[in-house]
Amino acid sequence: MRNGQRLVASLACAAIAAVLALPAAAQVEDQLSSYTGANAEGYLKPLSDAFGTTLNSGYFRSAYLPVSGFHIGFEVLVMGLYFSDEDRTFIATSEGAFVPQQSTTAPTIVGPGEAVFIDGQFGTSYAFPGGLNLNSFAMLAPQLRVSSLYGTEFVGRFARVNSGDAETGDITLWGLGARHNISQYFDEDFAFDMSAGFIYQSLTAGENDQGGDLMDSNAFSIGVNGSKRFPLGFTTLEPYTALSYDVFKMKIEYEHDTLGTQNIDFDRTTTAHWTIGLNLNLIYANVFAEYSVAAMNSFGIGLAVGALGY
Repeated sequence: MRNGQRLVASLACAAIAAVLALPAAAQVEDQLSSYTGANAEGYLKPLSDAFGTTLNSGYFRSAYLPVSGFHIGFEVLVMGLYFSDEDRTFIATSEGAFVPQQSTTAPTIVGPGEAVFIDGQFGTSYAFPGGLNLNSFAMLAPQLRVSSLYGTEFVGRFARVNSGDAETGDITLWGLGARHNISQYFDEDFAFDMSAGFIYQSLTAGENDQGGDLMDSNAFSIGVNGSKRFPLGFTTLEPYTALSYDVFKMKIEYEHDTLGTQNIDFDRTTTAHWTIGLNLNLIYANVFAEYSVAAMNSFGIGLAVGALGY
């Protein structure tokens, strides 16, 4: 058990030390500081979609939930995605006193790093800022699962990073959810395990010039999932799938170069989310990998340790 305890401690430290792999907050605010309104929303949309997709991933796994006994598992999961070519540009429109007003294809926050310039009257030019040239996005989160209360499992996600660096900003992630074993109400010979559940999460990141959160987001997912365990020597192989309904909301508060504080409140997005994955269950450990089809397609891998009840 000492080795297991060391592994849990190491995973916990790794998770808390590296909760997110995302652009530095100061970089985002610097690049965004020339935009307002629709331009700002279009510029940030790929990042907003990436947050929503990854936050609502990694929750539904094994549908097998013991109906009694005490079971606990600590998990570290990495959820990520690759940006497509369509995510790298948007149609931006010149702002302010620049004439004539013009629209052009410009980089998004994940797009090419070079600014795009257009010419106006009287020898003037207008610059649309470049992006951060990101090909992918990844999120790392620690997660705790505890069961069983009449076949009910409780799930918590929490991590906080105080970076002490204005370029990066602080990051806080927390989430609470529950799942319930619904296959227990069917015949004992039912072909596979089924569960249903939900999770709510909050994520804040970065600090703006006013001392508030640069990014403030919340996510909610509710759905059902199924899995089937196949004994394989000293382990169990368990394919699983889940269908959920995701909700995501994000707002940004930043400083514009000339107009002061700006608030971008993205419309609430809802999407269907389909996940397929595979668990490799050991006595005190579980390794898993999954692929999700949602607003953006994503993947996830992870490791769980503890008294899992598989």
